Amino acid sequence: MAKKKKSSQLKIKLLKSASSRSPRQRKTVEALGLRRINQSVEVPDNESMRGMIACIEHLVEVEEVN
Repeated sequence: MAKKKKSSQLKIKLLKSASSRSPRQRKTVEALGLRRINQSVEVPDNESMRGMIACIEHLVEVEEVN
């Protein structure tokens, strides 16, 4: 059986409000679990999360957590 790779996490912090942004960006922020400015969440580091972050990279701060 193959060894499981230790999955890393991404810590995302909402820095700017999504209230005056496009509906797609507001839904992406909500889908990531962010509701308030300065709120942080940890999500798995995978391609789908990276794609969501790329859509709102001007609103958030991202760091890798091991």
